[in-house]
Amino acid sequence: MKKLVNDVHEVVRESLEGFQLAHSDLVDVHFDPDYILRAQPKEEGKVALVSGGGSGHEPLHGGFVGHGMLDAAVPGAVFTSPTPDPIEAATRAVDRGAGVLYIVKNYTGDVLNFETAAELCEMDDIEVRTVIINDDVAVEDSLYTAGRRGVAGTMLVEKIAGAAAERGDDLDEVTRIANEVNDNMRSMGLALGPCTVPHAGKPSFDLGDTEVEMGIGIHGEPGYRRTEMKTADELTAELYEKVRADLPFVQGDRVIVLVNGMGATPLSELYIVNRKVHELLKADGIVAERTLVGDYVTSLDMPGASLTLLRVNDEMLELFDAPALTAGYREGM
Repeated sequence: MKKLVNDVHEVVRESLEGFQLAHSDLVDVHFDPDYILRAQPKEEGKVALVSGGGSGHEPLHGGFVGHGMLDAAVPGAVFTSPTPDPIEAATRAVDRGAGVLYIVKNYTGDVLNFETAAELCEMDDIEVRTVIINDDVAVEDSLYTAGRRGVAGTMLVEKIAGAAAERGDDLDEVTRIANEVNDNMRSMGLALGPCTVPHAGKPSFDLGDTEVEMGIGIHGEPGYRRTEMKTADELTAELYEKVRADLPFVQGDRVIVLVNGMGATPLSELYIVNRKVHELLKADGIVAERTLVGDYVTSLDMPGASLTLLRVNDEMLELFDAPALTAGYREGM
């Protein structure tokens, strides 16, 4: 294994230190327990958004802390949920009297630990709501979760709900919007190869040189089938059809398209995937209102890609277009 690390047990700590040094104008990183805050918190009365999960998915979640998105992110060890203590500490740090919304990917450890932190905070009259993200259409009841996994669409929930909180919506309304986004989006990914978790020192699964795993999870969990390598258009069409049929998306729908890299796929290849997605959308009479292409929710060094479609209305588009200033995403600032 060749990686730019010093000590496999210090990867998260040293990465957070480097993240702070690179983005001190945007974030304030706390240690023991570990959590990331906005460097310039909003005034009293703003709903706070907190998310988090295992490290290894950067820029999710810490890269989306800042104006118009998250107020705090809580990183666990690589592919491991943070414990309740740092989640509770981050929640107390960002509460401004208007309540806190947790945005939690549907993995068992994340759900349980955020739930425990919420109970601890509510004992001191901090109102906490939780939205569970479950946008993955590939499999039910995976290695890490009961029900569908939360994957790349998490970023869209953080952006749109974050904009709602930034404009001053109350906790009920921010929660409603976050749930509406989650209910109207679907995602699926593929892997061309495995990722390598630093402390494991070897690939997380075996995949032949000519094989592709369809429906992969963001921790290297298996998908729904393994197939021989095909052209980019053929693989993209399978992703698209699975995603389109699940909601289902129909003629006349307006969507935001997210073509997401898994960490080791060149941007040039992601644009080839995006090209095919837009061709298929046009053929189905579905309007692509906005498009994001790049690494937003990764799986360390995994080669692969995922597709997310979010059915939108005017309000969602307005919130998606609202200004944001974070290390991992910027809009209008």
